[in-house]
Amino acid sequence: MNKNTLQNAANQARGIAIDAVHACSSGHLGLPLGCADIGAVLWGEALSYNPEAPKWINRDRFVLSAGHGSMFIYTWLHLSGYQLTMDQLKNFRQHESGTPGHPENFETPGVESTTGPLGQGIGNAVGFAMSQKIAGAKFNTADHTIFDSHTIAIFGDGCMQEGIASEASSFAGHNKLDNLILIYDSNDVTLDAMADRTQSEDVAARYEAYGFDVVQIDGHDMDAVASAMAKAKSDDNGKPKLIIAKTEIGRGIPEVAGKAAAHGEGGAKFQAEAHTHLGLPAETFTVSDEVRSFFAEKKAALLSAYGEWQTKFDAWKAANPKLAEELANGIAGVVPSDLIDTIPTFPEDAAPATRAAGGEVIQSIAEQIPHFITGSADLYGSTKNYIKNGGDWGSDNYAGKNIWYGIREHAMGAISNGIAYDGLFRPSNATFLVFADYLRPSIRLAALSGLPVVYIFTHDSVGVGEDGPTHQPVETVSGLRVIPGLDVIRPGDAEETAGAFAAAAQRTEGPTLLALSRQGMPAQNSCTAKERREGVFRGAYTLVKETATLETILLATGSELQHAVDAAKELGAGTRVVSVPCMERFDRQSDSYKAEVLPAECTKRVAIEAGVSGLWYKYASTVIGIDRFGISAPGNLVMEELGMTAANVVKTVKGLA
Repeated sequence: MNKNTLQNAANQARGIAIDAVHACSSGHLGLPLGCADIGAVLWGEALSYNPEAPKWINRDRFVLSAGHGSMFIYTWLHLSGYQLTMDQLKNFRQHESGTPGHPENFETPGVESTTGPLGQGIGNAVGFAMSQKIAGAKFNTADHTIFDSHTIAIFGDGCMQEGIASEASSFAGHNKLDNLILIYDSNDVTLDAMADRTQSEDVAARYEAYGFDVVQIDGHDMDAVASAMAKAKSDDNGKPKLIIAKTEIGRGIPEVAGKAAAHGEGGAKFQAEAHTHLGLPAETFTVSDEVRSFFAEKKAALLSAYGEWQTKFDAWKAANPKLAEELANGIAGVVPSDLIDTIPTFPEDAAPATRAAGGEVIQSIAEQIPHFITGSADLYGSTKNYIKNGGDWGSDNYAGKNIWYGIREHAMGAISNGIAYDGLFRPSNATFLVFADYLRPSIRLAALSGLPVVYIFTHDSVGVGEDGPTHQPVETVSGLRVIPGLDVIRPGDAEETAGAFAAAAQRTEGPTLLALSRQGMPAQNSCTAKERREGVFRGAYTLVKETATLETILLATGSELQHAVDAAKELGAGTRVVSVPCMERFDRQSDSYKAEVLPAECTKRVAIEAGVSGLWYKYASTVIGIDRFGISAPGNLVMEELGMTAANVVKTVKGLA
């Protein structure tokens, strides 16, 4: 290791961070300055990567969980040869700069995951490490090891204090993810004050209890950093690794170093003094020829190592054509185009709960999509998403398709995102719908990042019944529908459920949430199974066609669809029933299709859903909803008490002028 050159690189990285934050008067300097020596060792020595192929499947994954320190990763990506220019660094936090305030995987080559909310990156890193364990178990052979990478994440006290860190770390330790290396930037400072104002725990003991190997080092001692990384990468001992790196926040700016004031942009006003202190020229955004040459040589060595791996990979492909095809399909996200037709149909008199129907449909999905995996937050018996012949994922079978998350919904969401970011496998997960808010930040980030995660959330309404209002979602579905980029599908019978799973599986540009019922629902045979499935793909469709002049349109979704159908029978031949399993899909349809389903000339439109009413007014003039919390009673009684009946639909329609 060329320590002198790497030390110069670290100080120049500090200078670039100071210059960038000073230029825009915005940003966070603490971590980029405090962890610069760690960054020099990672990109200059320890990491295996290819700047010319940022998505190389056997690269080491690096996640900056403390995303506010984004200039750290941007600077090192630039220095190590990724497609990130100095001009982009100079335009830090500006529009379309490629260097946003927090790292975004879809904006910057080399950024693995979109981090911002503290602790999310730790969960993402666990997901990456899981994905690589699955890949190794499925694709490595006795003759060829094509997957042997590591996942490394840097995080600080903010991430450490968030509950998601505990959930994800506990899960990682239990499942012996020894390819996971967490680096704790322990600088004893949080944003408002010194860290001892809010924490006093023994972090090392905590992580040892989780099942981690733990070592504490001086984060400014490059030899110590390199030694800790080398040991962490070489120990395949069934334990994830935690490196506690003691650092000085804001190192390089004496006026704020080691103080809470170093966290944000406060130190940037001392730009000139910092340049002098760090031995940098007065000119801003400078990198020496020495450092440029070092990383050029490093890049050449990395490309040579990549070439050796590529030769091994080519030999593996030739020896294992079926595995190679499966891997290629996973990377490409291939889903059978006829999936909607190949899922077995249900008997015409079938009336299962949509969660039970989903439990049957997922078997066909998993059979036809080998890279499809699933998990549940200790609720497989209720959510019904267990893949029967898939095996249980864990340290004794990393090839298993069923992940047992335990009661860790928050981590489950972030881990699923990590698997999706890695891009080899298609993750789904499950819990009760009412607990969606426990993983809402992860759902939001999946939507922002365009991750094709599938959420299988059951017990979708007050029909849950006796568990009472704490477990009866009323606002939840609408609250999820307002997340941009998230499709929320609430099917109304078994065939719509089949369509919902197929639609979710075929959607690769973003996440899909399936809201499924606890209670049974009758088959809606006014349309064929194929028509109902295809109707889900379009988001809304005419389920019951009027047989006289159109007078009234009833719109419904989920378990309330049956009430609209029954009400239409009493209201007469001029009534149409429109099933609306997915507002988002319907809103993306052509104007002509939307006008066909909801003709403008029919203004008497009544919608019914067992949830808050607000969103339905974009389609309907009158809404029968539940704008209050539920009741502890049998589900059918709760539904009746709160107006979720055909009789109330009829009464409401007849009461309209």
